[in-house]
Amino acid sequence: MTSEWPGGAERRAGSRPRRPALFGPGVLDTFAGAPDPAQRIEAAHVTASALIQHGRSGNDPELVARLVALADDHGLDEIAELWADRPAVSLPGALWRVYALRAGIRRDPEGMAEAFDYGRRRAPVHEVIAGVAEPPGADEVRDLADAVLTGAFSGDLAVALERAAAFCRVVSTGKALQADDVVQDGLDRTGADDGRASRLTRQASGLARTAADLEDAAQRWRKGSLE
Repeated sequence: MTSEWPGGAERRAGSRPRRPALFGPGVLDTFAGAPDPAQRIEAAHVTASALIQHGRSGNDPELVARLVALADDHGLDEIAELWADRPAVSLPGALWRVYALRAGIRRDPEGMAEAFDYGRRRAPVHEVIAGVAEPPGADEVRDLADAVLTGAFSGDLAVALERAAAFCRVVSTGKALQADDVVQDGLDRTGADDGRASRLTRQASGLARTAADLEDAAQRWRKGSLE
């Protein structure tokens, strides 16, 4: 990882940086690849806090849009290298989960929308909190993912985390119901769709865990203890 993410490159005089300019040149190089685990932990928390503070530093929609698209510009793997191994209920851990959720939605917006539609009648409260436009289609869930990250950097982070958690709850419910339908239809037994029910069940379980982590993170943020 180089100092280019997020914003380590020097700014030319009179130019507007394409990436969020959060640190001076070489700061991330001090952390990246460092053998000391404490330095990697520090880097994760420093960068997560800096992103949140930078997004809130002024009314700059272009900056917030760049923060939302960070994984698009630099790759999800690069963000994962910095944040993915931090505790789920921590600032870098929560931001990582929101970026990963957005990436999952962008990879399969139709599948996510279908699962959301499947589950929303069983989870009406979470549907309202998530705030996906009606009817929930591929474009609507993509818009929700961008809106959640936009809110994280320009609004109330706790509300953004709760919206992401609610979306995960509804999709988890939908995938569990889809798995039940697969079993009831006998698709696994006939081999017509071998393993699909198990895969859907695993996905539902993972989304439920993510929802619980994001809910806990939102509570800690409100208490001022999410670091």
